[in-house]
Amino acid sequence: MHTVYLALGTNLGNRKAIMRETIEQIEKKIGTVLRQSSFHETEPWGFKSPNLFLNACVSVSTALAPRQLLEATQAIEREMGRVDKSVNAQYTDRIIDIDILLYDDLNVNEPDLAIPHPLMEKREFVMIPLKEIRE
Repeated sequence: MHTVYLALGTNLGNRKAIMRETIEQIEKKIGTVLRQSSFHETEPWGFKSPNLFLNACVSVSTALAPRQLLEATQAIEREMGRVDKSVNAQYTDRIIDIDILLYDDLNVNEPDLAIPHPLMEKREFVMIPLKEIRE
């Protein structure tokens, strides 16, 4: 089994309900949620929007390989109504965003999959909840 850390974010709809549903889907499709941070309300990062984000991190025990994990997170995003990660290479409002932050001590550098997440240390909305649950 592998321990992975995921960042979650939403700024549309009933954000708390969306976060709870996302965590339930992670339990069903990825593995056991070991720890969950509190929810943090934050300003949008990388674009302007009147909609504040709700962010959290979870640690998960999974048997999925990194590529399978990416496919599972993207499937959850789509099933919950996520259409596209960006429009014209710009960030936009989103129903849910799931980012893979860490996967054991693995380093992956592929065009569509980078672990550890290359921007996580620049994002307080990721690092604050991540520090809550890292041991």
